[in-house]
Amino acid sequence: MTNNILMQVNNLVLDRRSVTVLDIEKLNVTAGKILVLIGPNGAGKSSLLLTLAGLLKFQKGRLNYQGISIKSGKDRLMLRRNCSVVFQESLLLDETVYKNVALGLKLRGKNNNIKADVEEALYYFGVNNLAQRSARNLSGGEAKRVSLARAFALKPQLILLDEPFSSLDPPTNEGIIDDLQRILEKTKITAVIASHNREETLRLAHDVAVMNNGKIIQIGTAAEVFNQPVNEFVADFVGAETILEGIVKSNHDGIMMITVKDKTIEATGNYAGGEKVYCCLRPENIMISREIQNKYSARNFFPAKVKKVHNQGIFNKLILDCGFPLVAYITKNSCEDLSLQEDDSVVASFKATAVHVIRREK
Repeated sequence: MTNNILMQVNNLVLDRRSVTVLDIEKLNVTAGKILVLIGPNGAGKSSLLLTLAGLLKFQKGRLNYQGISIKSGKDRLMLRRNCSVVFQESLLLDETVYKNVALGLKLRGKNNNIKADVEEALYYFGVNNLAQRSARNLSGGEAKRVSLARAFALKPQLILLDEPFSSLDPPTNEGIIDDLQRILEKTKITAVIASHNREETLRLAHDVAVMNNGKIIQIGTAAEVFNQPVNEFVADFVGAETILEGIVKSNHDGIMMITVKDKTIEATGNYAGGEKVYCCLRPENIMISREIQNKYSARNFFPAKVKKVHNQGIFNKLILDCGFPLVAYITKNSCEDLSLQEDDSVVASFKATAVHVIRREK
């Protein structure tokens, strides 16, 4: 493998019923890393996942696995024998948990250490005490753990997971994500996960590919994609809840003054005066106070009116009017300390480096 790349995709096109559902210019899957495919429903995440697993036959382009071009049915069979797929639904047989986890090993003729492999996988996901229970008597979380154990029992080089945490209650979801993260770190198995959940993505991903309409819009490390989105769609999808249209008024040594409505936002970047841009701000980067705080290193301070306070569980989401709309997150304790209510006057502040600026194409 070149540069530790397990799988490569180049100019891949997948058509189904005369409709192009995938058009992927380039994608690299790095060995031992977790790649998360994110995007809205219908973006093509599941189709790409199944194509990478050798379960869907593409019409154009190249798919290389360990330097081998996957062309024939024999090649796809080799690929499929080296990977496991976990579907959104658990898809368990009406058998015991043990027999379900052993199923893939038996189908692939891996009978030498079947007992040890099954017991190890059951232990990984904390369901070893359920080995003799019927799969029909499992809870949703237990069934998901069993389906994951079945996939890991095969000791695959590549595991592909399609929305693996959907339809689970939050505590169950949290526990399974923790276990999956720990096991992937221990085993160094390469993983590709399809998801639409930002929090899951940030917790698990080394690399992130944002998809829409069958294409990859942006790919990079999780930090790059979430903090440096390439366009408005990506910014909106990864959680930059404030996206403002502006015009660069001036740029001196990488410090831009950007006019947004009748306000001026200071930001870092290399756009020239007169360029039309978007200013993208993540809500966790906004500071809220009752008055301007000199102790802050922020360069942007705006008097604001609290329009709405939304309870988001562990924090509150504030909808602010600064002469432009602004969304901020604030802890429950901070909200109580400031006695914040709707229609209150506050000061919103943020650093110049917290503003991600994107050129507007139109």
